[in-house]
Amino acid sequence: MPAHFESDPRSPSDAARNSDSGLSRRRLLLGGAAGLGAAGLGAAGGFTLGTAASAVGSDGLPGDSLDVGASVVPFHGRHQAGIELQPQAHSAFLAFDLVPGVDRDGIRRMLRLITDDASRLTSGRPALADTEPELALTPARLTVTVGFGPGLVERVDPSVRPSWLAPLPAFSVDRLKKEWSGGDLLLEVAADDPLSIAHASRMLVKDIRRYAVMRWRQDGFRNAVGSVPHGATQRNLFGQLDGTANPAPGSEAFSRVVWGPSSGPAWMSGGTSYVIRRIAMNLDTWDELDRGAREQAVGRRLDSGAPLTGTSEFEAPDLAARTAAGLPVISPIAHIARARSADGAPQIMRRGYNYDLTAAGGTNAGQIFGSFQADPVRQFVPIQRRLVEVDLLNIWTTPIGSAVFAIPPGCAEGGYVGETLV
Repeated sequence: MPAHFESDPRSPSDAARNSDSGLSRRRLLLGGAAGLGAAGLGAAGGFTLGTAASAVGSDGLPGDSLDVGASVVPFHGRHQAGIELQPQAHSAFLAFDLVPGVDRDGIRRMLRLITDDASRLTSGRPALADTEPELALTPARLTVTVGFGPGLVERVDPSVRPSWLAPLPAFSVDRLKKEWSGGDLLLEVAADDPLSIAHASRMLVKDIRRYAVMRWRQDGFRNAVGSVPHGATQRNLFGQLDGTANPAPGSEAFSRVVWGPSSGPAWMSGGTSYVIRRIAMNLDTWDELDRGAREQAVGRRLDSGAPLTGTSEFEAPDLAARTAAGLPVISPIAHIARARSADGAPQIMRRGYNYDLTAAGGTNAGQIFGSFQADPVRQFVPIQRRLVEVDLLNIWTTPIGSAVFAIPPGCAEGGYVGETLV
């Protein structure tokens, strides 16, 4: 079951009076004593707080350095970090529900706290009043991406909620569970080191707990850095290369698919949308298939990821190709055929993370499916409807969680994520 955190009932002044150090995080942040607070922590900890962090190349990976822990992804910019980059090896998705009574001003204070600590942690510096500052010194490409659910936007101003910011339509294949669905606020905390994620998540939950309670948390993994060639497509737990058709970061196609033109209100300029779906995968029955049947279900070769009509992963599939007997080489109900748009152009930028919570009671594994797109109703929903109508993979996959979030634009130094809304 997801963890739940109670809101802090104390007022900021009460919290300050009861603090062991006599300083509250909010006084440090709002009173301009951030530098003093960090210095005090360093002295108390018996070491000098520096940073081992170093900049990365345009691909978001360390250049000639092998020090993965020192790699930094810049936090500030027109777009939020964590989207247009080579995905990190690990990610934690944390969804929260606002507590009653939190209004626009409360949301603003919360977002300022999140932004301040996220900008520090992602650069390899401790959060304000960080009780374990040593854990912040190896960010390992740490990113924190903030998303807003419909409930948060409506608390601020219902008139500016994007029309697409709502639960997805009901699909017949869904078996959704409340503990994996919905939410007012999303934080995706991703890095190449799970310890960096654990520490950052803990610091950020401290920022949020007086304003919201955790609704669910999902943790996922991909290939570790260095285990596959740079830029290689990851494999899911079915053994398939997953995400071959994605637009490349930095490309015109990526910009068109992810950033717009946006169909949302002005405050979303520079932002995007995010769909997260928890997909249970029946690995036990998948194991009963021979290799040929697995490849037919997907329409791609398992070894290379090439379509059954080709020889390389990124070759376009020939859906009209026939065998000598006149049968389609790629079944019209194979996953690759059903997911493909009419013109073959990418319509979403998908990013999946595997999960495996298998215990003595039986297999519990699958994928945390995520997709970024300018408009989920226009881009994601048509794909999903085609897959729901017929898709061989539906035999072995079941969606058990679903949520849609607006990803606001990034911010400049001195600003905060969400300032265009609140």
